[in-house]
Amino acid sequence: QVQLVESGGGLVQAGGSLRLSCAASGRTSSNYAMAWFRQAPGKEREFVATVNWSGTSTLYVDSVKGRFTISRDNAENTVYLQMNSLKSDDTAVYYCAASVGYGGRSAGSYIYWGRGTQVTVSS
Repeated sequence: QVQLVESGGGLVQAGGSLRLSCAASGRTSSNYAMAWFRQAPGKEREFVATVNWSGTSTLYVDSVKGRFTISRDNAENTVYLQMNSLKSDDTAVYYCAASVGYGGRSAGSYIYWGRGTQVTVSS
C-alpha cells in the first residue's frame, strides 16, 4: 500500500504561481510512475502531467505545456507540480496518483490516489 498526501493548494490571482507537493509513504520501494490529475466542478477528472520513476521522462496535457512542470525527489518520496502563469481554467481539485510501472494519461492506470488539494485561480 502507498499513501499519498497532497499539499500546496490555495487561492492565487491569474498569472500567479503555486507549487503542489505530494508526499508518498508506505511501500515506496517499488518503481512507481507519478501523476497529477485535476477535477473542476461539474467536469470529469482530467490528466495533467506524469513523470516516470527515474524522473527522466515527463508527459503533459497540451493546456499546461510550458506553464507547469512535474518533478520528483525519490530520496524524499515526493513529487511536485510547479504551476506558473495560472489561469482561471486551472481552478480545480488537484490529485496525486501512483502507478506501478508505466503511467500514461489514463486515470485507470493509477492504483493509488491522494485526497486532493484545492487550487483556485481568481481572474
